[in-house]
Amino acid sequence: MSGFKFECLHTSKRSRARVGRITTPHGVIDTPGFVGVGTNGTLKALDTATVQEIGLQLMFCNTYHLLLQPGTEVVRQAGGLHKFMNRSLPIITDSGGFQVFSLAYGSVADELKGRGNKKNEGHVLKITEEGVLFRSYRDGKKILLTPESSIAAQKDLGADIIIPFDELPPYHIQETDLKRSLDRTHRWEERSLVAHLNNPQNQAMYAVIHGGTHSHLREESCRFLTALPFDGFAIGGSMGKTREQMFQMLQETLPKLPAEKPNHLLGIGDLESIAACVPLGIDTFDSSYPTRAARHGVLLTKEGDLKIGKSAHATDFSALEADCPCPTCTRYSKAYLHHLFKASEMTYMTLATIHNLHFMVALMERYRDQIVCDAI
Repeated sequence: MSGFKFECLHTSKRSRARVGRITTPHGVIDTPGFVGVGTNGTLKALDTATVQEIGLQLMFCNTYHLLLQPGTEVVRQAGGLHKFMNRSLPIITDSGGFQVFSLAYGSVADELKGRGNKKNEGHVLKITEEGVLFRSYRDGKKILLTPESSIAAQKDLGADIIIPFDELPPYHIQETDLKRSLDRTHRWEERSLVAHLNNPQNQAMYAVIHGGTHSHLREESCRFLTALPFDGFAIGGSMGKTREQMFQMLQETLPKLPAEKPNHLLGIGDLESIAACVPLGIDTFDSSYPTRAARHGVLLTKEGDLKIGKSAHATDFSALEADCPCPTCTRYSKAYLHHLFKASEMTYMTLATIHNLHFMVALMERYRDQIVCDAI
């Protein structure tokens, strides 16, 4: 597509790790890179200007939530998501499928804890070849989400990178049911691509590779989707019960994707997973982990997690990290942050989130430097 380009600048001599550059209509994304999650068009506790100052090159916004509030038509009238939220840097949106099917099945964590989908019963009314009929959690209104309507919503939003509509089956699913889901997902993704190409709107589209933990189904998904003119590839669906299962799946899957196109790992962005996945050749990671951890009192540092609520920090007047140039570390002490956290002040959430997001941006920059030096 015009305005979108991926260049691989260096591949490590020690692994599949690579440094690249994705060019979009709203700027460059250096890879490997971290993608912050701004569900409702904002990273929780931060305004758009602050996020841009931190240097977060790509931000993930959720079509499902924006469809329900304020409505994608409102965003379109505002001139698109970039103008609506006053962001000049790249944005990626999902299809809405992840949230809809989470309502149907519950999360993998729910399943593994035996909760299943009990908390979400009644939201999803029907899943057919056409799409998914669900009831809005906001006002009870019935909404039919299809490949075509998902793409129409993402055209209203106007993100630089968009995602085709797909089904997210539960982790505990019979292989025959998973195969049926995979086939339908492939049909939905192809329909999404057709709808997108009818009105490209200077956007790129990443296919989503599915197949659960079954290597032959992942291979089938790679084969089917790489034959279609997608601009990049995201790896989604159930990735296993443990990190080890996920790493094994990625080791088998990534070599089956075209090296000349970018890839993205959906919903994974904790430090341990990033450390293991960068050498496998993942280009971008999205996760709410760093911002969520900040709000819950966990600050990320080079020495490991710092739990600001511990009493030892009450009289520690040093910065979170002595060499961190972020506004939080240059202006405030651990003691002050400890006080704000204990007092449940909203200012704490802002200051902590600024630091954790800055940490992630700097971390990915260090990874890129190491890859260029063939240290990873």
